[in-house]
Order: sequence, then structure tokens, then C-alpha cells
Amino acid sequence: MFDKLRGSLDKAVIKTTTKELNEKNLKDAVWELQMVLIQNDVAVEVAEHICNLTKEKLLGTRTGRLENTTHLFKTAIYESVLEVLTPEYPLDPIEFAKERKERGEITTILFVGVNGTGKTTTLAKFANMLKKNGLSVVIAAGDTYRAGSIEQLEKHAERLGIRVIKQDYGADAAAIAFDAIAHAKAKHIDVVLIDSAGRMQSNKNLLEEMKKIARVANPDLKLFVGDALAGNDALSQAKEFHKAITIDGAILTKVDADPSGGAALSVAFTTGRPVVYIGVGQGYDDLRHFDPEWFAQRLIGDN
Repeated sequence: MFDKLRGSLDKAVIKTTTKELNEKNLKDAVWELQMVLIQNDVAVEVAEHICNLTKEKLLGTRTGRLENTTHLFKTAIYESVLEVLTPEYPLDPIEFAKERKERGEITTILFVGVNGTGKTTTLAKFANMLKKNGLSVVIAAGDTYRAGSIEQLEKHAERLGIRVIKQDYGADAAAIAFDAIAHAKAKHIDVVLIDSAGRMQSNKNLLEEMKKIARVANPDLKLFVGDALAGNDALSQAKEFHKAITIDGAILTKVDADPSGGAALSVAFTTGRPVVYIGVGQGYDDLRHFDPEWFAQRLIGDN
């Protein structure tokens, strides 16, 4: 996990910190860092920001020993990455739902993303997490376009013991979401999870339908699901979804297979919204809270 970026960073640090830092070789070192980040799927503007933070932390630092210089440089990168990943307003969807339950309110969460990112499976993993935290769940089958999507969702729900509110393919997804919310209110169910059609961010008609779902359902949270392996494509998708409906957080799938780690940095910085969960496998328990410190440590390696 993140082996590619970590290895590249190690080489850059060794290459650029074999002599005492001064204005010139610090400039060279930061430039090398920027190239490494961009080559590992970190968006250009994000790489530039991390490099500027790193340079600010190192300016004025002087040492003549290789090991001290290496340590200082890696520490500065670590702190810069952590600063990018730590949200101004943290989000814990489970605690959010629990607090609303205590007030007698249901929580509605809309899942958005393009086909192939694992959105429906991620929704099922999150439903499992909700149940393990003592929260009752109902799912709205809002993807009425992709063949087999409703059946896929029903299989997950059957395994988890959760009811699915559905209609036929081609039905109005906003109406299905509305029905699921009405059902939750009538049955005193804590959380409504709304699946949506996987749509390319450039498909304006489907984006308009997603906006309609958001207007009708008025979800309390809107979570973007992106594929960590998609690199800058994941960033492009997140930006378009955020522009369309204002996402509240992101979930990145396939992080266990991601050799670079660039997507998390890019999505968090560009949208200003936190990465709340990461997918690390195919099982229902393979959805984990995203810890910025863990992520930064994995990127930088032993320090």
C-alpha cells in the first residue's frame, strides 16, 4: 500500500539531502519532491501546496549531518501532508447519525459516484457498520439505470438483514428516495441510505437527476465514492460532484491496492471535504475510518 510513492520519496530525500541545506539545494529538493508527487497521481495544485508548506517548515534549518537532514526533510513532508489531510471540520457519519437519533431524528445519506468505483458495495459496507453501532437502516435503490444494480443491492441487503425500497428500472430515483424516507419515519428507522446511478461526471442529464434527488430527499449527508486507483480521474469526478451538489465527505475504495496514494491528498485538498472512510478489501468489515496520521506515516515511512 503506497509503496510506489513512499519509495519515490525515499529516493528524492536521499538524492537531495546529501549536503547541508541552503537556499539553492532546498529549492532543488522541493522541486524534486513536487515531481515525485505529480508522478504519483497528486494533482499539480496539491503538489505545489505541499511543497510550499514543506519549504516554509525547512527555511532557516541548517545541519551538516546527512541523517539529521534526512530526518528534518521527511518530518517536514509528513507535517505538510498531514496539514493537507486534516479537515477544518471533521466528519464522523456514525456519530452524526447517533446524535440525530438521540434527538429523535432520522439521518438520510446520499451516495454518489461513477460506475465501477464500488459505490453500491461501499454502501452495503457502511450499512453493516451502522448496524454494528446499533443503528437501524433502510436502503433506497436509486440506481434504476444500470442493469442488475437493484438485484446486486438486494443481495447485499439480504445478507445484512436490511430492507430495500425499490421500483422498476427506469423509475424516478427521487421518488424512490422519498418513499424510503417516508418508510423510515413510519417504522422509526434511524438511517436511510440512498444509492444513485453511477454517472460519468460529464453526463449533464444524469447530474441533473442527481440534483433532483438531492432536492427531493434533502439528504443530511452526501458522500462521494471514488476509486483510489483512478488517480486524477477520481479528483476530476469529486470536483464535478462537489460543484453539482456540494459533497460532505469522500470514501475512497481499493486503497489496499493503491501504490501511490495520490487520490486522497488531491480529493481532500481540492474539495475541502474530508476523506471519511477507505475501502481495504471485499468483505463487509473492510471499510475503515480514514486516519490522516496513519496515511501520512504510510506515505513517508519510518522517520
